[in-house]
Amino acid sequence: MKMQVQGHTLVIAEIKELGAANANGFRDWVRSSMTDGQKNIDVDLSQTTFIDSCGLGALIALHKTACARQGTLRLLRPQTQVQQILELTRLHRIFEIVKP
Repeated sequence: MKMQVQGHTLVIAEIKELGAANANGFRDWVRSSMTDGQKNIDVDLSQTTFIDSCGLGALIALHKTACARQGTLRLLRPQTQVQQILELTRLHRIFEIVKP
């Protein structure tokens, strides 16, 4: 995984999988990397081929973190199978999803 700062936004990319094995670590890593001036989180899912309920839980937790800072969490370019999971769980109504 790779992290980049763009103004008030923390951009996370190169996530291969987001599941039970790494979801808690991912969530904690992102939270601990946020400085006081950052309120937005962009998660690039263009390389993510697998996400499970633990991964979705981590994204929900980060969404709450961003909202508490008056910011937003955006999911960028999710692959088809990840988009289907977001729609099946109706989380596409909660998250802002940016497609290419």
